Amino acid sequence: MGIVVIDFGSQYTQLIARRVRELHVYSEIHPCSVDLATLRALQPEGVILSGGPASCYEPGAPQISPEVLELGVPVLGICYGLQLMGKLCGGTITPGNKREYGRATVQLKDASCKLWRGFDLAEEITVWMSHGDRVEALPPGFTVAAASDNAPVAAAWHPQRRLYGVQFHPEVAHTPRGEAILANFVHEICGCRSEWTMASFVETQLATIRQRVGGSARVICGLSGGVDSSVAAALVHRAVGERLTCIFVDNGLLRNGEAQQVERVFRDELRLPLVVVPARDRFLRRLEGITDPERKRVLIGNEFVAVFEEEARKLSPPAEFLVQGTLYPDVIESVSFKGPSATIKTHHNVGGLPERMQLKLIEPLRELFKDEVRRLGEELALPHQMLWRQPFPGPGLAVRMIGEVTEERLALLRRADAIIEEEVRAAGLYESIWQAFGVLLPVHSVGVMGDSRTYEAVLAVRAVHSTDGMTADWSRLPHDLLATISNRVINEVRGINRVVYDISSKPPATIEWE
Repeated sequence: MGIVVIDFGSQYTQLIARRVRELHVYSEIHPCSVDLATLRALQPEGVILSGGPASCYEPGAPQISPEVLELGVPVLGICYGLQLMGKLCGGTITPGNKREYGRATVQLKDASCKLWRGFDLAEEITVWMSHGDRVEALPPGFTVAAASDNAPVAAAWHPQRRLYGVQFHPEVAHTPRGEAILANFVHEICGCRSEWTMASFVETQLATIRQRVGGSARVICGLSGGVDSSVAAALVHRAVGERLTCIFVDNGLLRNGEAQQVERVFRDELRLPLVVVPARDRFLRRLEGITDPERKRVLIGNEFVAVFEEEARKLSPPAEFLVQGTLYPDVIESVSFKGPSATIKTHHNVGGLPERMQLKLIEPLRELFKDEVRRLGEELALPHQMLWRQPFPGPGLAVRMIGEVTEERLALLRRADAIIEEEVRAAGLYESIWQAFGVLLPVHSVGVMGDSRTYEAVLAVRAVHSTDGMTADWSRLPHDLLATISNRVINEVRGINRVVYDISSKPPATIEWE
């Protein structure tokens, strides 16, 4: 099946899986608590042990069975993964003389180690370190493959058992030759072929969807108009044709003109079967008085499913399946792996679904990251403008509004958000920014307009760069652009008198405020 990445709680675990996929080899993440039977059933061609924040010699530290190292396939341990491998095989792991975080220089030691194929051993390589412990004594049969001033075992391997480990992080951009190291492991050591492409994914998913749905069942798709649900709808429509009906719920939490735009694109341009359900009042009633962000997400998810089930019963015959554009990051952030990785937030289409939902779920994008979904959309010939819409959360403006959701506050946020998008587009930055949007804060501040005192709401502007939404850095928008946005919002949106700019990265912050 490709490469299994076992997660020990590293902030870079998802990045490891992405880097493997960029080599056109399928990879997926499993918790360190995964049982051996599950691993064997996956039939991986190789295993990667991620880093993690713990010390492997401490009580309660994340562990795996030593039998994981005996699956008969190559194993690569990264940082904590190297240390745990060393401990399980009989080596000694100790606290380092000093912790090492950031760039470091490593000297390669063993030309026969296949991790270094294509490297010149006479040169030192720059890597990214993030560790406090180190391998003090290697287990029997292991050989040092690289060293640094602070890590006498910066890399090691066991030739006969095909066990490899590196103390640094080859998956991050700060290790310039990291992609080559991972490619050597995946291709040269594990023997994986570069066969995982969007074209092959389409063919596999079409067969899977047809087998799951059968020859007569009807299907509905929860359509938001965003990239994920649009690509999911196009893929399922190719699989089952007119047995698919797209359901767009106007829940009152949308941006300006969104309902009209979705209806025009999907009904008139793509000619997909579409039902538009006006549901503003019922959603706002459910959210009345609710301020807790997790509660908002769960209530919105439940109400979406209630609408879908009602619409499914109206079809003849009633629909049995519900398609959602759930992505891999949604799953990672919503569902605890029963290991060291924590649940970050509940996504309305993952953890926010009611347990007694009557419809059977189809999530054809569940294994993909956002950039992979866009490539899939290109494979399905969807319009460029649709595929490059900035992500918009399923719960809509409800999670871009700290505190209670009301009609009045929604109106303020819609107008401000429209201004932000207009100015970002006018600056030619819309497609180069992952997301740019406004967040309405639950505070008021004093201002002065026309020689009069005001006491009005505060808007935070959020803009980030990202590849898949798992990590993000705040965008350095031009000051003139920020000034224009602030000036327009304060002058054109009555009820907001102050604009601030969010300069937090993810982690530690999330992209959305709720």
